[in-house]
Amino acid sequence: MSVLLEEVTVRVPVADGDLLILEPTSLELTERRVALVGPNGAGKSTLARLLNGLALASSGRVLVDGLDPAHQGREVRRKVGFTFTDPAAQLVMPTVAEDVALSLRRTHRNRSEREAAALGVLTRYGLEHLAERSVHGLSGGQRQLLALAGVLATEPDILVADEPTTLLDLRNARMIGDLLLGLPQRLVLVTHDLELAARCDRALLVDDGRVVADGPAQDVVDHYRATT
Repeated sequence: MSVLLEEVTVRVPVADGDLLILEPTSLELTERRVALVGPNGAGKSTLARLLNGLALASSGRVLVDGLDPAHQGREVRRKVGFTFTDPAAQLVMPTVAEDVALSLRRTHRNRSEREAAALGVLTRYGLEHLAERSVHGLSGGQRQLLALAGVLATEPDILVADEPTTLLDLRNARMIGDLLLGLPQRLVLVTHDLELAARCDRALLVDDGRVVADGPAQDVVDHYRATT
């Protein structure tokens, strides 16, 4: 699956005009695991959100497997899953099993089949013993794992993970990082964890709305460390 950005910019309206969030950017993402690194407010999340239509280009063109998120958003979101820094943004149902089942409503119309499929997903990620637990009673690591499980239950081709380890302790951050890097899906990872970023195949350093370094992940991470 190809991911292509052609001279893409992103602007947002502010009181005195438009603010340029992403300067003209052209990229082709072909590697299995791509990390986006850089300081806060640099435009990393905006760049990542372009890939499934959560952010839209102000100019230029984004193509995901030939589809434009601006005009074919539903089709693109079936191919590109997205997880947020805070899993509370995604966990909307009362119990663990119900939350995963919600993700399966399109592919499993029959309720009993959907419930069985949800339990299968939970088992795959070691969460089956929490099936009837309130989502509000989970630990931080369990909530992030559940959010990932719900997105992966839809079997996307690409997973975009926006700072998925930021709110976690070291043990859970390592667990989630290992899970992400072991997925069969292609991964676009926004992260401040430079050790995790260095384990990817390619990294983009984003600063002040521009991609200022792009190459093998370890090289880009070393460059970032040397310049901060």
